[in-house]
Order: sequence, then C-alpha cells, then structure tokens
Amino acid sequence: MTGKDDVKKESKGRGKCKTVFGYPISIFFIIVNEFCERFSYYGMRAVLVLYFKYFLRWDDDLAISIYHTFVAFCYLTPILGAVIADSWLGKFKTIIYLSIVYAIGQVAMAVSAIHDITDSDRDGSPDNLTFHVVLSMMGLLLIALGTGGIKPCVAAFGGDQFGDHQDKQRRTFFSVFYLCINGGSLLSTIITPILRAQDCGIHSKSKCYSLAFGVPAALMAVSLVVFIMGSGMYYKTKPEGNIMLKVSKCIGFAIKNRFRHRSKQYPKKEHWMDWAEEKYDKLLIAQIKIALRVLLLYIPLPMFWTLFDQKGSRWTLQATTMDGNFGSIVIQPDQMQTINPILILTLVPIMDSLVFPLIKKCGLNFTPLKKMTVGMILGALAFVCAAVIQLQIDKTLPVFPSASQSQLKFLNMGNTPITVEFPENQLNLAGALASEEYFKFESDQITVLIANPPVSKIVPLTKGQRQTLLIPSAINDEWLLASDLIYKPQEGNNEIRFINGMSTPVEVSSAADHYGQIEPLQYSNYSEIKSGRATFTLQNGSQSCEYSKDFGFGGSYTFFIPSTLTFGSNCQESITESVDIKPNSVHMALQIPQYFLITAGEVMFSVTGLEFSYSQAPSNMKSVLQAGWLLTNAVGNFIVLIVAEIAKLPKQWTEYILFASLLLVVSIIFSIMASFYTYIDPTAIEAEFKKKSRDDEDDEDDEDDKKKEPQKSKEMEKRDSVSSDDEGKKYVQTSM
Repeated sequence: MTGKDDVKKESKGRGKCKTVFGYPISIFFIIVNEFCERFSYYGMRAVLVLYFKYFLRWDDDLAISIYHTFVAFCYLTPILGAVIADSWLGKFKTIIYLSIVYAIGQVAMAVSAIHDITDSDRDGSPDNLTFHVVLSMMGLLLIALGTGGIKPCVAAFGGDQFGDHQDKQRRTFFSVFYLCINGGSLLSTIITPILRAQDCGIHSKSKCYSLAFGVPAALMAVSLVVFIMGSGMYYKTKPEGNIMLKVSKCIGFAIKNRFRHRSKQYPKKEHWMDWAEEKYDKLLIAQIKIALRVLLLYIPLPMFWTLFDQKGSRWTLQATTMDGNFGSIVIQPDQMQTINPILILTLVPIMDSLVFPLIKKCGLNFTPLKKMTVGMILGALAFVCAAVIQLQIDKTLPVFPSASQSQLKFLNMGNTPITVEFPENQLNLAGALASEEYFKFESDQITVLIANPPVSKIVPLTKGQRQTLLIPSAINDEWLLASDLIYKPQEGNNEIRFINGMSTPVEVSSAADHYGQIEPLQYSNYSEIKSGRATFTLQNGSQSCEYSKDFGFGGSYTFFIPSTLTFGSNCQESITESVDIKPNSVHMALQIPQYFLITAGEVMFSVTGLEFSYSQAPSNMKSVLQAGWLLTNAVGNFIVLIVAEIAKLPKQWTEYILFASLLLVVSIIFSIMASFYTYIDPTAIEAEFKKKSRDDEDDEDDEDDKKKEPQKSKEMEKRDSVSSDDEGKKYVQTSM
C-alpha cells in the first residue's frame, strides 16, 4: 500500500467513533483529562513559593529563583514532547508515558511536604531539610517534564478525533478545552490554599503542604486513569516525522552553505535562506522565510512573561504582608491568584463581543500587533500599581534594629504610674502598661532611673535585638529583660505571649493551644495563633476566667496579667495588651487593580498573540511557531532571575518600577518592529508556489515534448522509408 493510501485510510478512520450530540465520545475523556491535569498543575503551583519560604525555610530571593526556574522548564519541555510525539511514539503514547512521569513527580512533592518524616524532636518542623529539598527538586523536575511534554499533544490529539464533516464540533471542542484549562486553574487556586492553611501531622501539627500537594497528585492520577479508559475509542495517528527537525536542518544547511560561499566571486542571494535551494524544496524554504519573519517579532516578547509570571511569586509574597479579611470570608495570600482566571473567563467574551467590535466601528485599525503592544503597556501599568501598593505596605512594616543597634520597650508591672528616665529620654508610664514604641540605642548598656522612689539600674542590651524591660511593682526587685520578635509573623499568622504580674502562678490555654503555667513575674514563650477571634482561659487553682480578642494578620502581642486581676467575669477589662508588631493594615483588595491590569494585558497580548501566530504561520509550521511562543515564556522566567540578581535593589517597590520600565521600553521597541511588519496570507503564498511548481513541471514536460519532436519525425521518416521499401518489395514480388 502506498503512503497516499495510508493517509486515505487514516482520514477515513477519523470521526468514526460513537457520537453523542454529534461529538465523538472519546473527546469527553480528553476534556476530563485536561481539567484534572490543569487542576493538578495550577493547584501545586499556587502554594509552591510559600512552600519554599515557610516549609523549606528559604529566603524570598531563593524561593522566587527556584519558582521561576521551574516555570521556565515547564515551557521548555513542550519542544521535547513535540519531538517525541511527532518522531517516535505518537501523541497517544507520549501522553500516557509522560503523564506517568508527571504523576510520580506530584507524589514526590506530596511526600516531600510531610514534616513528620524527619521531625525527630516533634516540634512541627522538619529537622533534615536536605531530604525534603532533594525529594521536592526531583518532583519538580519530573513535573516539568510531564506537564511540558504533554502540553503540545493533548489539544492536538483532541482535534484528531474529529472527521472533516465535524468542523463545527471541532471548533466547539477547542472552546470547551480552553474553558477546562481556566476552570481547573480557578478551582485549584481556591481549594489548595485552603488545604495548605489547615494544620495536620502525625506527631505534631504544622501547615498542611502535604495535603495541598497530595490532592493535585490524586487529580493527576485520576487524569491518567480517565485518559486510559478511553483508549479503545481514540483515533490514533502514527508519527509523521518532526517538522521542527526538518526546519532546523534546512536552516543549518543554509547557514553552512552561505558560510562556504562567502567569497565575493559567488553571486549574492536575495535572502540567506536561498542558499538551501541546492538541497531543499523551494516551497519549504519559502515557508521557513515566513516563519522567521514572525519569530523575529518574538524576540521582545519574553519581557511580558517576565512580569506576568511574578503574580505567582512576588505578588503572592506581597499578599502575605496584607490584610485578607473580607468580612465573613478570609482570603489566603495564595488565593488572590484566583482573580486571574476569573477575570480571564469574564474579559475574553467581553473583549471579543463588545470592545474589539466597538473599536472597529470607530474606524480604528486595531491590528493584532497593536493589541499586543497595548497588552505590554497594561502589564507595565500593573507593576506600577504593585509598586504603589508596596510603598503603602512598607509604611506599616516594623523597622527592626541593625547589627549595631538595639531596641528597648518598657513595661510597668506595677499598678501606679512611674517616670522612667534613660539616655536623652524621659517616659511617663501608667500602671500595668507598656510603652507604645521601641527606643533605639547604639551602646551596649544604658542607665535607667525611676524617679519616685528614686532607683537607678544599669541595663545591658543585645545588639541586633528587640527587648522589653519588665519593671516590677517592687522597684528594688529584679528587673527582667524579655526577648521580643525581630521578624514579622509569617503566613499572615500572629505571635502572642503572656506576662504574669501576679504573685501566684497562672495557667493559660485556648482551644488551639496550651501555653502552660506561667510563674509569678515571669513570661511565656511566643506562640503562633491564626487570624480571627480567639478565647483564652486563665486558671489559678479552681478559679478561672476568659479573655477574648479578634486577631488580624501578621501581628505580635504581649498580654499582661496584672496583680489586681480578680478571677470571674472581669478578665476582659483587667488584662492589658501591648502591640509589639502591628498587624497587616493594607487590605488585599488593593491588589485587585494590578490583577485586572495584568489580566487585561494577558487577553490583549497572549490570546491575540496566539491568534496572530496561527494566522501568519505556514500550514506545516504552526507547531514550530507554537514552540517558539512557549519558548518566549521560558525565557521570560529566566529574565526574572537575571534582572533580580543583577539589580539587587534594597526596596521591593523599586524592583517593581524597574520591571515596569523595562517592559515599557520593550513595548516601544516592539511597536517600532511591528510598524515594519506586513501582514500576509501564508495559504495564498503557498498556493502560488505550488501553482508555480506545477507550471514549471508543465514547462519541463513541454520542453521534453519539443525535444522528442525531432526524434519522432526522424522515426516517422524511417518508418515511411521502411514501409515504402516494403511496399516496393511487395510490388516486385507481385510483378514477378
């Protein structure tokens, strides 16, 4: 059977699967598979940077660097997946094998987040971080191979299931496929942060990253099982050879041949790709020229992705320093990413059905490249908004002491006011209250004087630390120095402690924790507590009372139990509160404008860019340009690492402004490049080349015919002479 017969046989097999409402049943397995896979990927990715920072205890820069490296690899591996599918295994087997790799990677991530594996002292945090780091990095590598490898295969495999008579159904399938991507992303970025915020563990409780990674791992397993279930119904094409490899060889040959004929004695070619004409078809060379024109425009594009993908890293970390209380709903920092898919699902139909047609009616020539330029500008404005918000956040953040400084706060444990004198300052303290702010000192010790009765004490200070000086009611008793926090509480939680000013021990507990027994004139260690309302029970023997407080996000508090406390119903009024670190006061809702701008930019840039690439790509080069498009995303994530490493800016808002400025400059360069671009119809150009090729073949046939004419005439003459001789012979024989 010939190759053409194989193609005919394959095309007859398309669309022959049993249908429901005109759609092949097989595509329903593919749609469910895609939904589960996208849930798995985006769910894991939503909590990834917080896992690096709070579980593996990496600093912000390292967490962001590894995050963007992982995302970059996820957009590099589609090229590998396309090569494997087209040249070796085919789409179906590639999806199966790489999905298995993907699922193993997700399981590895879930196991790496179980703190009990190495938590030998059972304090809620892993003791052997090397084990968790190695396992998680292996998991991320496998996930990058899996998700990137199947990315170029699943949508194309779904399109293969439709026959030529199902063009309308095929278009609907791609729309539903796109909705599944955003639906999976939306649900996962809502659910996995909630799972992460739970406390779980076998021996000790900690943030449940293992569950936040475990559910995506389970969804990936479901995705694989569902896809395999439809195996008998799929139409499976055979590998046809990789066009990307063919294009690369053709370009390589052209460069090599041009270098070989660089001497002036050789005539110049109209285009450097024309040097490949010795070995490759002119139509292929023309198609490569068209693709290269588009790929040239791709050069500035990575800068947009540099900013866009920081919503999952820098913006998530920014949200951890903000207030997520939306009334009856508390939003986790990593849940703010859900705004992006929500806006995508809203803005795409609005733009397509309202905004773009309205612009067209106004007579404006809003070409795809102009849309992409506007999208880049919107991305830059989003980062300007992020910088403005960061400036507001910075005003609320505490200023901790430098390595050469110390900070001190004073607490009057007595019931009567006192006057405290210390170097260059004087402070009046009411009974059972602490000073509102910390005082800075450069020296190793200071002299503190109490005016009435007059008492002087030398207080040693620790450089780089915050401390609270506990002044007892009996001034001549021992003065204690309590060490305070020198970091802002993480993940939006709060840190609290109790100081017992009574002469008898007090036991403090809550529904979430037990703070133990606090001895007279002593203090407890800091304990972590979530946002929301908490009720504490204070107990002294058989006597007890309750104290309640509403907590925000990221605050640190000291609660003082005065000596005048009477157990009963008056705890609420008697206990005094000192705010050591103010809670987050800038609301997360202020991030909505920057998310709106970056999403509007995505619609203008990404959706339009894909449409432009598809319309300008030759018929057999669409996969090449798709690979080039994904490559811009990978390069963009690497740029984050390079710029952040080179800049080393001390303030986060300045880094936001730097990225915004870079994208604005790049958008100007891109607009200039776009002004020189001429839109073409690749199909018409290909048809013209094919027609020319046919005409050339016809001309060659004509020339062959002309060459054959003299030969034919000679043969005719020869035949005539032969026939006349024969006739003569016959005549002679007859006469005889």
